[in-house]
Amino acid sequence: MKQTTKNWLGAVALVLGSSAVTGAVVKGTSSSSQPRMSEPAAAMPAQVAAPSGLVDLTGAAESAVESVVYIKVTQTGKTQRIQVQDPFSDFFGDFFGFGGRQPQQREFRQPDRHAAGSGVIISADGYIVTNNHVVGEADEIEVKLNDNREFKGRIIGCDATTDLALIKIDAKDLPAIKIGNSDELKLGQWVLAVGNPFNLTSTVTAGIVSAKARSLGANNIESFIQTDAAINSGNSGGALVNERGELVGINAMLYSQTGSYSGYGFAIPTSIMNKVVADLKVYGTVQRAILGVQGTDVSTWIDSEKAKGNEPDLDVVEGVYIDKVTDASAAEEAGLEKGDVVTEFDGKRVSKMSELQEAIAQHRPGDKVSLTYKRGKKEHKINVTLRNTQGTTKVMEEVDLDQMGVALKPISEEEQKTLDINYGLTITAIRAGKMKSAGAAKGTIILQVNDQKMQTVEDWEEAVKSANQSTDRTLWIKAITPSGRKVSYVIDLNE
Repeated sequence: MKQTTKNWLGAVALVLGSSAVTGAVVKGTSSSSQPRMSEPAAAMPAQVAAPSGLVDLTGAAESAVESVVYIKVTQTGKTQRIQVQDPFSDFFGDFFGFGGRQPQQREFRQPDRHAAGSGVIISADGYIVTNNHVVGEADEIEVKLNDNREFKGRIIGCDATTDLALIKIDAKDLPAIKIGNSDELKLGQWVLAVGNPFNLTSTVTAGIVSAKARSLGANNIESFIQTDAAINSGNSGGALVNERGELVGINAMLYSQTGSYSGYGFAIPTSIMNKVVADLKVYGTVQRAILGVQGTDVSTWIDSEKAKGNEPDLDVVEGVYIDKVTDASAAEEAGLEKGDVVTEFDGKRVSKMSELQEAIAQHRPGDKVSLTYKRGKKEHKINVTLRNTQGTTKVMEEVDLDQMGVALKPISEEEQKTLDINYGLTITAIRAGKMKSAGAAKGTIILQVNDQKMQTVEDWEEAVKSANQSTDRTLWIKAITPSGRKVSYVIDLNE
């Protein structure tokens, strides 16, 4: 299985705990109501005290393995058109007086890619949480339960920012895991990592919580649980559970020089997972709240100032030092400034940036939160209304390919010659949707989307997906009509 390096720190690599290919975001169900964070009602075994004061983890292990699934994914090989030039055509063509031949178009199909990972059943009706890097680009998903039953899985939604994904299988009365509170974890507490490393299904390893709110520079929103429970390739998407068998994290990556476990693994806490899952169920995309500040840990800022020969005095040694306030953001509206130090967010103590990111990730645009900060050694308390990436409090819903309302195929050789172009996607059918509303018609050839050339249908799918996840959520389309007239369309995915 392929090892994926996420980030290099010196000579040490952060490796995703899976060899999975990645998939497409599928349409989610929208609702005007706010999603509820539901917790499975399945009874879990209580912690049992073993002789000599040790913690008995057998009950937690036996229950957790029933809720962890083996995920096999397939990414269909893409078909590409390539130009092939006969090396003898110019010589023999000229020799016999026929002239050199034009390059020929041939199709080349890449082989299918296969990989595997893990997932956790969070509801009896078939919802399963895993990592985005496990299923994000999968065309086919097979889910195998611990009792060896197999099901086809479908993607409900993916979130690359947190590396989480939600999939669904058609089954009932599944052994859903009980979801615990990751905020209650303590350093040194026993935890179990459950997954399918190296295709070894239903594997359990034990360790302790080594650190909390760990930031590694691998994702935009990070507050990892660090553990010395062994996490290896194939563990991605598996469960990190406490001694009571409650889910406290989703295994995501390992810290290694070799690509295999060498001491530390990292899991996404349930405090972040709960919010992401609820949003994906209802909206199909994560309603991400933004405060609008850039900064760093106070301790890091103090060290950097001392390295410059300065003697900083903030009156605090913990918190988040604000280095920049984004224009038209919630932070600017609330009056925050460069040099302020955030010490509390929504009633929770904040000692570093990863803790602030985790706290914000649990909210949606429009939520009102309290914030405590220091400015010039004086403490201030304010209320802030969080916003989305567009600077508003509106709900953002995923726009899927069906809503675009077009069927596409690469342009033919005849169209290339007629219009003197060598790439593009022809609209072969159009119905009510965003493209028709923008003025596109059957036969129109799409050349570029957001400055990316459209050579395959996969290019179009990726462009729509990227726009969904961007800050402006806009498609800038350059096209040409069958008569050769150049046209352009602007599609706002927020509308």
